[in-house]
Amino acid sequence: MRPTEAWFWDGRLVAVARLVNRPVFRARRLGLTVVLLLIAIDLVVGFVNRPEPIGLDFHTYAAAAKVGLQQGWSHIYEQRLVTVAQASLVPDERTQPFLSPPPVAWLAAVLVRLPYDLAFVVWSLVTALAVVLAIAWSSASHGAGRWLAAGLVITPWWFLIADWVGQVVTLVAVGILVGWRMIREDRDIAAGLVLGLVLLKPNTAFLVPLALLAAGRTRTFLTWLVVAGVGLVLLFETVGVKGLAAYVNQLEHPPLGTDALSLEAAFGVSGSIMFVLRLGIIATVLAAARGMRKSPGLAIVVGTLGSLLVTPYLHLSDLTLLAVAGWIVWRERPSVLWRTPLTASWVLVNPLIATHITPAQNRWPLFELAWLIALAANSWQENRQSQQTRPRRRRRLRNFLGREPRSRHSGAFGDITQIWSGALLWPIIDIPDQSV
Repeated sequence: MRPTEAWFWDGRLVAVARLVNRPVFRARRLGLTVVLLLIAIDLVVGFVNRPEPIGLDFHTYAAAAKVGLQQGWSHIYEQRLVTVAQASLVPDERTQPFLSPPPVAWLAAVLVRLPYDLAFVVWSLVTALAVVLAIAWSSASHGAGRWLAAGLVITPWWFLIADWVGQVVTLVAVGILVGWRMIREDRDIAAGLVLGLVLLKPNTAFLVPLALLAAGRTRTFLTWLVVAGVGLVLLFETVGVKGLAAYVNQLEHPPLGTDALSLEAAFGVSGSIMFVLRLGIIATVLAAARGMRKSPGLAIVVGTLGSLLVTPYLHLSDLTLLAVAGWIVWRERPSVLWRTPLTASWVLVNPLIATHITPAQNRWPLFELAWLIALAANSWQENRQSQQTRPRRRRRLRNFLGREPRSRHSGAFGDITQIWSGALLWPIIDIPDQSV
């Protein structure tokens, strides 16, 4: 073909490609506009139908910070002083006891000298922006896709409540998301430092460091342990033994209604039965995490789910971490089998739907338990498949060395030993890396 003919045909191909790409580009831009519009509508609907007063939790944090700065940090769990401080900040705001760890009051102390309304706006915007940036940074996509994902992750009802009441659980979500990204990049020490944010509300994610330890991320766990140790020393130096004793004592008698998201509320049982059930959940989390050495993000997810299930003290805004866990599963398991129920769950907690149809609070532990069982079963299945490939590799090695395979177990005792060793060791077998 002559050069002019080649140029002609190439030019026709380019023209056809441009003709096809133009409507595709327009459709993508239109779809992006529609999704962003829906996100904006979700935010407005959620604001209009908010179930809690704006700034309720930040109001309590700021009051505790005010008590700490004026009376001393050892007095932040004297609820009488906290109530007086709340009334002085916003007289017509509902009061509640301060039951968060001392570092939450330390953070609020940075803003307590500002006018209260301005302080809350800064807290709300900074924490929300931190979550958005953490979602975008943890995403493997680029361009507008990561920001679109961030918008979709923050629209569930739980996050909107957390942001509008000024809940510190949003910073726990930031720690989990950023820690996930750093673990994917094998920056284990940095991940352990960032996961120190879990200590701001440890009841929501305290199993995450243990799950990472079970998944083989020892350096991450040890770094987190150092952060926790340093924090404990600071607590003793500032709050003191008396203040910490008052905090622990008050946690044993939480306010009414804080158990609506607990296993007790879901199953209607308590006592020894619930103790055994919680032990079983913790064992399931650790066993599943040991099978997720190639997918540490999923280890973070099972640790989060287990924490939300085991803790007896939660608020609806704490389920923000459930949305974060769903995002991690979405990225780690891109198949339709996983993304279809995730999409259905997102629709269920979307403000446009949740204002009309939403499960009762005591039903959410059942959702969490179902996801935990599904992830544990997936870990078990993949480890079984990995086990089946190992004997073939061992036979090939023995044939290469010229040795006859010889069983290490014989007789009835050998069969029993083989069964128990398989049951105990299957969680530590590596699974194929399916992360994105």
